[in-house]
Amino acid sequence: MYEQKTKPTDSSVIEFIEQIDHPRKKEDAYRLLDLFTETTGREAVMWGPAIIGFGKYHYKYATGHGGDAPLVGFSPRKAKISLYVTVGNAEREPLLCRLGKHTSGKSCVYVNKLEDIDQDVLKEIILSSIATLEKAYPDGIE
Repeated sequence: MYEQKTKPTDSSVIEFIEQIDHPRKKEDAYRLLDLFTETTGREAVMWGPAIIGFGKYHYKYATGHGGDAPLVGFSPRKAKISLYVTVGNAEREPLLCRLGKHTSGKSCVYVNKLEDIDQDVLKEIILSSIATLEKAYPDGIE
């Protein structure tokens, strides 16, 4: 049976951020912590060893595989900051075009530093991501 690797933990978000070596990346992590907390109204929780997540939803695929994931989150990785957001297809490109310097995958946006992006647009992306997940998983949101 499949066991999900990335799960919420009791690890301290602040202790995790304090272990970041690069001063700018640590400062960006604290700024993102405030931005995500304020925008979501949810408490930050460590998911696995390196993802700071906000809220939770339960997903289930047609195959029957399912699990839990944070509604939104971020991880201050060595190379780039990963922003875990899932934006509805219609809203995705217009929002990302306004965000600033980034690269993106299906449900991640990668930035070098916070000053490269428009933080008000990031707030819009966070809210859009939550709305998309609430619509897709109406009974699985916490």
